[in-house]
Amino acid sequence: MQLYEIGLGSGSSGDGPVRFDAVGEDGSRRRLPLERWLRRAAAGEEQVLSRAYGPVLDVGCGVGRHLIALEALGIEATGVELSSFAAAIARERGAKVLEGSIFDVPKSGMWGTALLLDGNIGIGGEPSRLLARVAELVRPGGRVLVEVEPPRTRTRLLRLRLESPREMSDWIPWAWVGADAIGPLARAAGLGTEELWSVGQRWFALLRREHEPWLG
Repeated sequence: MQLYEIGLGSGSSGDGPVRFDAVGEDGSRRRLPLERWLRRAAAGEEQVLSRAYGPVLDVGCGVGRHLIALEALGIEATGVELSSFAAAIARERGAKVLEGSIFDVPKSGMWGTALLLDGNIGIGGEPSRLLARVAELVRPGGRVLVEVEPPRTRTRLLRLRLESPREMSDWIPWAWVGADAIGPLARAAGLGTEELWSVGQRWFALLRREHEPWLG
């Protein structure tokens, strides 16, 4: 978490963010898109957000760019974020943020839409458990907007860490979920898959709560 916050801070300094990579224990390496996270929502992301109904819960909201975009669309939105540093930036930008875990969020069954964007389906390395929790939080008929990996990408549960040119974090559990795998995971959580589409090189799924969520 500390190294993630350093990355956000480097991007807020005006000099541009330092390069940070997410490195998996399997040897995979991805550059963190800090520039994208710190600026306003792009046109393709606004296309995704236009599918949301309020009130919206943005899981792992970071510095709040989706929240700000939703408010501009006239949609009530609240974020939940573990990082105090990121939550503070989001609040400075005018966003509403609950600091803590998705499993501590109150008001189960009242959210119109939940967001799991920027790869946040991977939080905790347990996508099935995370989707089941999100299904509890949205109201019957509510939506879940999820960013997934492209089709034919192998779904993986692994540990990863953040690396900068000078530092590295501890290992954390994570998951990459391919577009081909989101349907079965959604069904197990009581969510139906209504739409799967791409914007540029990014892939998204629209899920809907169909019935009482699985609580196993």
